[in-house]
Amino acid sequence: MERKRLKVDMEEKKTAPETEETVDTEEKSRAEAETAPEEAAPVKGEAAPEEAVKAEEPEAPAEEETAEEEPEEKEEKEGFLGRMSRKEKKLKREIEKKDAEIAAAADSYKRLMAEFDNYRKRTEKEKAAAYDIGAREVIEKILPVVDNFERGLSLVEEDDKEDPFTVGMEKIYKQLETVLGDLGVKPIEAVGKPFDPNLHNAVMHLEDESLGENVVAQEFQKGYTYKDQVVRHSMVQVAN
Repeated sequence: MERKRLKVDMEEKKTAPETEETVDTEEKSRAEAETAPEEAAPVKGEAAPEEAVKAEEPEAPAEEETAEEEPEEKEEKEGFLGRMSRKEKKLKREIEKKDAEIAAAADSYKRLMAEFDNYRKRTEKEKAAAYDIGAREVIEKILPVVDNFERGLSLVEEDDKEDPFTVGMEKIYKQLETVLGDLGVKPIEAVGKPFDPNLHNAVMHLEDESLGENVVAQEFQKGYTYKDQVVRHSMVQVAN
């Protein structure tokens, strides 16, 4: 029995340190577990270490500075925009003024061109009228010469028509008629035509039943027109 008790005591002695070591390790682990959450958990009213570091950084003042600078920037922008708007309005007024001046200049230019065109047309008409007046005056002075050629040639006898002088005078007379025709001078037809007071000048009256009423029976002086205008009326005798 004593031997058994000795064995039991020996076994208890062997197991005792192990149990004490296990108890110590368990107590240490429990203590570490209790201390770890106490260190990690922040105390109320205090900031965590990382947050404290962040609070020490100069970010919050920078935000305050930017917040303070924003109204000034807005004022500068508004002032700049106001100056730009005033400049734009001024430029717009100047552009409108220049546009009005350009429109007025264009209108005056068009009026001047229209006046010049009218003046040019009027001067051309006046020149043409003056030319026609001058040409009619010259033609009126040449027509008596033509009349004298006609009277002289009408008095030539049949035997003298082959005379060189007579032939020469006839050629000059025909050349004069050609030149007058090229200028627009044409003789007025009278004999056998109805009397027209716009073309004919009646100097004598004749009663002849063989002729129609109010018909030109004889022509005493040939009349001429220049560009459809009467230069000289025909001097005629009217029948019935």
